[in-house]
Amino acid sequence: MAILVAGATGLAGSAISRRLKESGHKVIDVNSSVVDLRDRSATFEFLHSVKPDVVIDAAAKVGGIGANNSLPVDFLSVNLQIQTNLMDAAHSANVERFIFLGSSCIYPRNCPQPIKEEYLLTGPLEETNSAYALAKIAGLELIRSYRKQFGRKWVSLMPTNLYGPGDNFNLEVAHVLAALVNRFVSASLAGITEVTLWGSGTPRREFLHVDDLATAVEVVLEKYDDSIHLNVGTGVDLTIKELAAVVASISGYSGKILWDSSKPDGTPRKILEISRISALGWSPTITLEQGIREVVEYFKNSETVRR
Repeated sequence: MAILVAGATGLAGSAISRRLKESGHKVIDVNSSVVDLRDRSATFEFLHSVKPDVVIDAAAKVGGIGANNSLPVDFLSVNLQIQTNLMDAAHSANVERFIFLGSSCIYPRNCPQPIKEEYLLTGPLEETNSAYALAKIAGLELIRSYRKQFGRKWVSLMPTNLYGPGDNFNLEVAHVLAALVNRFVSASLAGITEVTLWGSGTPRREFLHVDDLATAVEVVLEKYDDSIHLNVGTGVDLTIKELAAVVASISGYSGKILWDSSKPDGTPRKILEISRISALGWSPTITLEQGIREVVEYFKNSETVRR
């Protein structure tokens, strides 16, 4: 079975690609150097030339709260282009299975916790990343529409906050865990004794290692075919302050941690209800502490630190 992984050099895509190759699948790795998925005609031409049996869409423009808040046009427009071109091209090329990766930010800002799949579109979105969330909601609806109109066996996954080796540690665009690793490892190496972080530190977040996401994708590919999207998470959350303390300790940073409450916190809490995917036999296996140790080690050995 030939499986095309779009976004194969990104955080999620690279983990999914590794897992599928280890399982013996033929994997077609796609990134922007192979084909620009914003280019509709190039995307159609490429899908028709490689003729995959499965497409896994892990390609997206992503970033942390600051990037999302300051560049909403980019996050809405680029993601709409990528996912729509890829789905339309996959349909044209008669791709049997398609897995679309969304994001837990699709849910309302003040959702009941833990968040069930049915809570989608039941309230206003978090303002700081509403453009990205709307793009992902549109992708989810297009998957459902292809199922309804054309009988496609296409599905959507909504992973919680992802992390792992290969993350983007650039502080201008990094998600929270990668940004914390950068800040604390860099401070420790430079002998800095105070680190100031965004917000109040009180929001609660759930984190999923990308290798656990990769196993979830494999299980869904084998066992799931339904119009409702599946949450993928751990069912465990913690405050950003608690997360910062764990990352600081593992990074070797022992200085002060200060908080700039003039910066946005984002959604107060996000923890996913995962009974649907658990019923398929999937569960995460990598603890947060174990995963953070791996990411810290990766970052310490990266070109970013050596420079």
